[in-house]
Amino acid sequence: MVRSYFRTFILASSKRSPGWNPRLESSKISKREMERSGGGHKNKRPRITDGGGGGPAVNQSNSADRRGGSSSMGNGPMHPRPLIALLDGRDCSVEMPILKDVATVAFCDAQSTTEIHEKVLNEAVGALMWHTITLTREDLEKFKALRIIVRIGSGVDNIDIKAAGELGVAVCNVPGFGVEEVADTTLSLILNLYRRSHWLANEVANSKKINGPEQVRDAAKGCARIRGDTLGIVGLGRIGSAVALRAKVFGFNVIFHDPYIPDGIEKSLGLTRVYSLQELLFQSDCVSLHCTLNEQNHHMINDFTIKQMRPGAFLVNTARGGLIDEGALAAALKDGRIRAAALDVNENEPFSPQTTPLRDCPNLMCTPHAAWFSEQSYQELREMAAAEVRRAITGRVPDNLRNCVNKEFLHSPGLRDNMNGASALAAGMSAAAAAAALAQHFPGMQHMAGAASAAGLPLPIVPMSPHAGLTSSPAAAAAAALAAAQQQQQAQLLSQVQQHNAANHNNNNNSSSNKDVDSD
Repeated sequence: MVRSYFRTFILASSKRSPGWNPRLESSKISKREMERSGGGHKNKRPRITDGGGGGPAVNQSNSADRRGGSSSMGNGPMHPRPLIALLDGRDCSVEMPILKDVATVAFCDAQSTTEIHEKVLNEAVGALMWHTITLTREDLEKFKALRIIVRIGSGVDNIDIKAAGELGVAVCNVPGFGVEEVADTTLSLILNLYRRSHWLANEVANSKKINGPEQVRDAAKGCARIRGDTLGIVGLGRIGSAVALRAKVFGFNVIFHDPYIPDGIEKSLGLTRVYSLQELLFQSDCVSLHCTLNEQNHHMINDFTIKQMRPGAFLVNTARGGLIDEGALAAALKDGRIRAAALDVNENEPFSPQTTPLRDCPNLMCTPHAAWFSEQSYQELREMAAAEVRRAITGRVPDNLRNCVNKEFLHSPGLRDNMNGASALAAGMSAAAAAAALAQHFPGMQHMAGAASAAGLPLPIVPMSPHAGLTSSPAAAAAAALAAAQQQQQAQLLSQVQQHNAANHNNNNNSSSNKDVDSD
């Protein structure tokens, strides 16, 4: 049984009067209810409309054979609005204003692909996802029309990006969000380990009376001075660099290990670079992890590497839970080799003290993978993710994507071309319809638009600002797209039309077509 329900956001009609304020409506459709009403039949799927009276349902794309790795898509007329699905959440209030004029947005609130409705599996061309669902190759093959996945966050270890690329699916992330929040949280955790504020506050909350220097010494045992200690940072990316700069202010001597960044970064930031993890662990009084998770660094902190750490060192992890072997950490905490640890991430989330090897460990502080969160970063993250989806819809994939992480695996030569113009992730109009809209709003471009439509060439559609130019009219959207098109794109289109007409003239002596283009 499908645990969650499939929810559709019905978008504002493009046929309303200009002064009408679009109203967002919603309906809940469970799989059981569909089957009861006949919706489970192959030919009777729930309609997802663009809000127009009697508007067409989102049509299923003619998907390529996923197992063969082909991602070629035809350039014929497609459905008016591509379907974009939020796989593991239910709140689309931030994404909707950014996408409502170019896509239909639905959410699944699923924990696995077995809970995703077949309509999404068959018709969704884009997916947004948090970190609570995993997409393996087997999961990805269930999607018949998928062309882009945007991870609402920075880590993509819950997506098989290689398999996605081989299946013609671009995978993007949002690496620039929450840098300040995670860096601030990391310093907060480090300060708590050194000054034991968390444990002292718990003593007071538990009504323990602490009075006099002897009792303070017993309660605050393990507190240490920061100035002069060495902080070792594993991974000097955006967050690692932000942590390093903050830590220097507190008096830390900061060293780092990162084999993927060029020499010279240490000089610009005033840090000390070491060239092996072993050397960093040996020199550090506190180790903070800020690297991505992959097959090579899974359980990088284990029995062997813990023995290379200074006795009584601190350990902080705000990156990925899989970087630490929790069984080895538990043993090190219990025998005192590691003085204290602070974890915002765990190998199995949500963190459950009853089922983890870390249960009953002394000097352990865990937070629920919330280092990235603030009201500001939460809003920015979702806006940036939705903007990436919009770029895919209105532009070319992966050329117009800012943060595609699997470009090297996108082997299909036709992917870039077929995602532009009238495709499953295009603005939702056929070339003929777009030409008619352009002719209506730009009479001077009538001949070029008509010739381009007759030639079967895609009209130039360029990425738009996530918050500007949002319209509900296909004609207005086409006009805005043309107005925003660069002169180079117009010149390229004109050249293609002229070449097409020249070929027709040579073969069919059709001179009228050439006159139409020359008159522009």
